[in-house]
Amino acid sequence: MTYSQNWDLDSIFPGGVNSPELAQKLELLKDQIKTFAAAVANYDVTADDADFNNFVSLTNQAQTVEAGLLQVGVFITALMSDDFTNTSLSAKASEIDALGASYAKPRSQFKKLLATIDDATWTRVLAVPALQAIDFSLNEMRQEANELLDDTTEELLTQLGLDGINAWSSHYDTIAAGLTMPFTDEKGETTTISAGQALNHLEGYPDPQVRANLLAGYENMWGQADGLVADTLNHLAGFRLTDYKAHGVTDFLKKPLELNRMSQATLDTMWQVVSDNKEMLTKYFARKAQLMGKQTLGFQDIYAPVHVGEFTSEDLSYDDAAEFIMANFAQFSPKMAALAKTAFEKRWIESENRPGKQPGGYMESVPELGESRIFLTFTGSQNDAATIAHELGHAFHSSVLTDLPFWRGNYAMNVAETASTFAELVVNDAKVKAATNDAEKVTLLDAKLNNPVAMFMNIHARYLFETKFYKLRQEKVLTPDELNTLMDEAQHEAFANSLDTYHPHFWASKLHFYIDSVPFYNFPYTFGYLFSLGIYAKAQTTDNFEDQYIALLRDTANMSTEELAQKHLGVDLTQPDFWQAGADLVAKDITEFLALTEQFV
Repeated sequence: MTYSQNWDLDSIFPGGVNSPELAQKLELLKDQIKTFAAAVANYDVTADDADFNNFVSLTNQAQTVEAGLLQVGVFITALMSDDFTNTSLSAKASEIDALGASYAKPRSQFKKLLATIDDATWTRVLAVPALQAIDFSLNEMRQEANELLDDTTEELLTQLGLDGINAWSSHYDTIAAGLTMPFTDEKGETTTISAGQALNHLEGYPDPQVRANLLAGYENMWGQADGLVADTLNHLAGFRLTDYKAHGVTDFLKKPLELNRMSQATLDTMWQVVSDNKEMLTKYFARKAQLMGKQTLGFQDIYAPVHVGEFTSEDLSYDDAAEFIMANFAQFSPKMAALAKTAFEKRWIESENRPGKQPGGYMESVPELGESRIFLTFTGSQNDAATIAHELGHAFHSSVLTDLPFWRGNYAMNVAETASTFAELVVNDAKVKAATNDAEKVTLLDAKLNNPVAMFMNIHARYLFETKFYKLRQEKVLTPDELNTLMDEAQHEAFANSLDTYHPHFWASKLHFYIDSVPFYNFPYTFGYLFSLGIYAKAQTTDNFEDQYIALLRDTANMSTEELAQKHLGVDLTQPDFWQAGADLVAKDITEFLALTEQFV
């Protein structure tokens, strides 16, 4: 079957940014926000009935507004990703941001309302059947109320954020959208490519000299913009730190940990196990360099494909990738396969390789339709199938929550990355098992090992950089040279000094550092990867895995991360055993890779 590589956005709001339905939705949201604000202001728990129906109504109104805001936000984000250089879309995005800001005040007042209810009455409220599915969310909001400032100050901070942290995040998109660089292929033909296209080439172009030239050109491109980008990063972080300070928060990791519902002890244990297991990856790098005819790998080589013997990797068609994903999802979960089939057939995925698209990829839920939309760029490499599977894993996670209240879909990033990485593991393992000879198996194992390299090294470097950056940013504004030094040091440590070329402007090129809504967009990836390894191991020895897996996913916004792991996996995340078991699975793949490649060096 032939699948479209362009997504369907008209089923969300027909007609693009000027859609009459979008305009009507925005007006409806304005009215709903006003209605909710009035209801919160007038609510008196002592005047509510025995079933707390008015309180239940408040929770329903809040979730309706938040689902609507997400729906319009996803739509405008999709349009901007699709046409990254179209600056006319930013006005509509700003309008939607302002609408979201207008909801911040009544939502803050709602949280404060929860904190005013005495404990005995609160226990009775949570006992109401209609609220039991969201009791964790309500308790979480009640706790958050303790850190809120007065309504006027909270509203002021929100409004300032529109031209502060939100604006700086958008400003980064504007900078990245305008960047281009010359690209010369192995035939000597030169074209002009966007930052997004350059990144796609950098992570998988087969010719080693072209890759080396790409990294140099990529560094130069970002270097020419690093003054603007450094301003952006400094001011974005500065706003965030000021906001923390206003709320009495002095530890810049407190909010990221709270957002991921995990403890510092869990985070520290995970990184310690990662650090303790670097040696296996440096051995893999050394062998990969041998296979490439090099003394040492450069940063541009870490994800590059390895070809040995007479095996030549051929480009993968999008249709073949789709069929392979669906067939192998079905081996673990027919429901995952069915969801993937729907996504391909109903055009939930934008994957066309063309200029003007945003770099990277993502999945967003479309809550009012019970659907998802996936954005990526498919180039035909073997890694692209895993990328699609990754985003479909996110979509499956969202799909199993559609019958639950909206707040039950508010799962943290670390467990979100669990479902996506699990799906990626399924596809990567299937490719390795399907290999017909040792040479092909080496190539596919190498592709599979991209994940632990990313999680143990690249993501670790991001975390080390961001930790040092935020510590210093509390005292001063950092120059581009200082940021380059921080990134260079972080990469040397994270990659265990195993490369001969690094990417000091990575801080400038990586979108994740500039996302306003998620601080420390890094450690949740490593968490999700290692957590998914434990789930994947269980899947291979469990008869009713699908039911157990879905039960875990449905609980992801209903308890802390540590409670989730204890309930569904019976493990303590603050102890190294669980994390080491995941690292041991990686070591098994590396051992096989080293054994298989002996014949090719």
